[in-house]
Amino acid sequence: MVQVNFASRVPIYEQIVKGFINLASAGVMKSGDKLPPVRTLAAELGINPNTVAKAYRELENDGYIYSTVGRGSFLTDRLENSAQKMIALDRFAKSTNEAHMYGASRGQLIEIIDSVYGGGETLD
Repeated sequence: MVQVNFASRVPIYEQIVKGFINLASAGVMKSGDKLPPVRTLAAELGINPNTVAKAYRELENDGYIYSTVGRGSFLTDRLENSAQKMIALDRFAKSTNEAHMYGASRGQLIEIIDSVYGGGETLD
């Protein structure tokens, strides 16, 4: 299921959110699947239940899950449809940060984006 890296700078609740997004994009979880109860997942991960609840709230606020009193939380089809987009944007942010670290200017990065959206080929 979802795993967390305690050494990471990424907050644990964000790791849980991304973990469910990754599970949906890999086809491990599908629309209508039930998420583990907050306390169960917290016990499995060895974290505070409030952290899992915060992740679930974020997923629910973004429309990726819905909760029913007494039944639990379930995936919506929105998560399946946007999982690849979320992963791509995450990779883009990391690549942009890396390019910036190696001296790429904002203008160079915008030029690449403009060429992609303009239908041109990407610049090398």
